Amino acid sequence: MKKFIAEFIGTAVLVTLGCGTAMLVGCDAAQGSGYLLTALAFGLVIVGMAYCVGNISGCHINPAVSLGVLMSGGMKAKEFGSYVVAQCLGALAGAGILAAIFGLGGVTDMTGGFGTNGLGGVNGSVAAGLLVEAVLTFIFVLTILGVTSKKAGHGSFGGLIIGLTLTLVHILGIGLTGTSVNPARSLGPAIVAAITGNTAPIACVWVFIVGPFAGAALAAVVYKYLEKENA
Repeated sequence: MKKFIAEFIGTAVLVTLGCGTAMLVGCDAAQGSGYLLTALAFGLVIVGMAYCVGNISGCHINPAVSLGVLMSGGMKAKEFGSYVVAQCLGALAGAGILAAIFGLGGVTDMTGGFGTNGLGGVNGSVAAGLLVEAVLTFIFVLTILGVTSKKAGHGSFGGLIIGLTLTLVHILGIGLTGTSVNPARSLGPAIVAAITGNTAPIACVWVFIVGPFAGAALAAVVYKYLEKENA
């Protein structure tokens, strides 16, 4: 139960601060500072949560990360299911918090949909969106598996490395898909957007579930192979 709560809180914080920053500063290509602020927000949340709940649940706060850990033998299938449920509920709660803050405060949502992901940056191409999300998630999850390996020896720097990597993939991905690499982070805001009348994000949210899961699965397979060869 404590791991479930930790994953719920961590994912809620990720959506609240990450998507909230995107909503506030926008992600227009003409406003490069918005890109960087949003990328930093997502990365810094991971750093903070890694040192906050990492010792409790491992700070996955991402179903794709949990899949990578599952396939690498780091958790059981039942535990994986519990993590995914907690993460999705946390993302939904985070998006709900944003809806309340921006609604009550009358603040303009610069993203138009609670920081949801979309295919506008790839001209609506589903194939391109899937490829972007798979590649970026592959890089992110491969880094996590390497950093958290018992052979790595990164110690207390692991959270910082992972957070910086998430920042890096966001710098490229924001202009293409808004950068998901996290099915829960995409699903929560899309559901809340649909509840408030914007159904466009929920129509393509499957891309941001399939793509990250595919990238995470590939990362787990590749890392297991590399680690075995290095044994």
